[in-house]
Amino acid sequence: MDEAKLPDAIERYLVALEAERRSATATVRAYRLELAALAEATGGEPLRADAAALRAALARAHGQGLAPRSLARRLSCWRGFYRWALRQGWVAANPADGLRAPRAPRLLPKALGVDETQRVLDAAPEAGLEVRDRAMAELLYATGLRVAELVSLDLDPACLDLDQGWVSVTGKRGKRRTVPLGRTAIAALHQWLALRAELVAPGEKALFVSREGTRLSPQGVGSRLVRWGRKHGVEGSLHPHRLRHSFASHLLQSSGDLRAVQELLGHASIASTQVYTRLDFQHLARIYDAAHPRAKRK
Repeated sequence: MDEAKLPDAIERYLVALEAERRSATATVRAYRLELAALAEATGGEPLRADAAALRAALARAHGQGLAPRSLARRLSCWRGFYRWALRQGWVAANPADGLRAPRAPRLLPKALGVDETQRVLDAAPEAGLEVRDRAMAELLYATGLRVAELVSLDLDPACLDLDQGWVSVTGKRGKRRTVPLGRTAIAALHQWLALRAELVAPGEKALFVSREGTRLSPQGVGSRLVRWGRKHGVEGSLHPHRLRHSFASHLLQSSGDLRAVQELLGHASIASTQVYTRLDFQHLARIYDAAHPRAKRK
């Protein structure tokens, strides 16, 4: 259907978006495109459409190659239109309620190669804050911490013990876990702590602090690690989650111990670990059968 000749109900909705909600021009333009698709799918009579018609329209779009995220955006737009039409008394119910777009595939970062990881972590810091950046990269790769867990660390014996070689964090759902540290991570942290003493603001407990001496933010960690990776020739971005993924992938490749990797990552479900490591179920089943004393059938 010609986008310039949309049904009156849709045109009124777009006017309401722009006038009443003060939506940006780009937002209204995006809504117009999605609602033009609705008008075409319903033969120019969107107010007469039912859930089955909308579901069929989404299925056709999916079959034509529209990505799950785009379908979700389209459905959200349609749902908003019908919610507004319901308030106007033009429809008896919202036919888009209860519909779900296909789930988007979970995109994971490409793990660093082992040699690439060694190269970027072995690079010598030049400027002062690069000592901190390298320590953060070492710690993320050594432990698989999430970036939120990293920035929440305090210089406290309950969180970090370099003599015993462990770090303890509170992850998702308040689950506490303790992860061992390797010698290179410990050495990098000792180097950082010597510099931290010169930077830290009075009373600040954070292990990693900014140039101003206050707790570093997740965004600050991300930007600094991307900078470090770019400087040392990493292909793609060296963001924190990529180091976590590399930790999991490399550890699983060398050990084959899925349960240990699950514990170290702080996953509540082994399915989450499966996603991180890009393993299929059959491979998981073989590991389970080989490792679990009561898994094999007689």
